[in-house]
Formats: sequence, C-alpha cells, structure tokens
Amino acid sequence: MNILAALRQAETKLKKQADTVRKQLDAVREAMKILGRGEARKSKPIGKKKRKMSAATKAKISRATKARWAKIRAEKKKG
Repeated sequence: MNILAALRQAETKLKKQADTVRKQLDAVREAMKILGRGEARKSKPIGKKKRKMSAATKAKISRATKARWAKIRAEKKKG
C-alpha cells in the first residue's frame, strides 16, 4: 500500500504543477492578446510586418551601391 500511496501523492503533485503551468500559459496568452501581437496558437509571426521594397527602390539602391564601390576601387588604383 505504501507504493500506491506514493504514486497517488506523485499524481497529485503533478496535477498541481500542470494546473500552475496552464494558468501561467493562459496569462501569457492574455497578455499577448492585450498587446495586440497575435495569439500564441497561430502560426503567424509575432511582431511587425515585413517591409516590402518596390523594384524601383531596389534598382536605385543597387545603382548607388555600384557607384560607391566603383569610386572606392578607382581611389584604390590611384594610390
């Protein structure tokens, strides 16, 4: 009977721990919901949306970068 009593105690202890963890998880989910960052269960990323850059902007940045590197290479060849 000692073994059975020990198992019951262990079961009770684990149930209490599981309840505590569930309460903590619920509190975290509520906080996320209040902050407007989405729910934890959804697969959407939490945080800001990824910014999208137009093709024209990418081309402009590319031209500027290439010009900057060409200038650096030209200065390096001179001296």
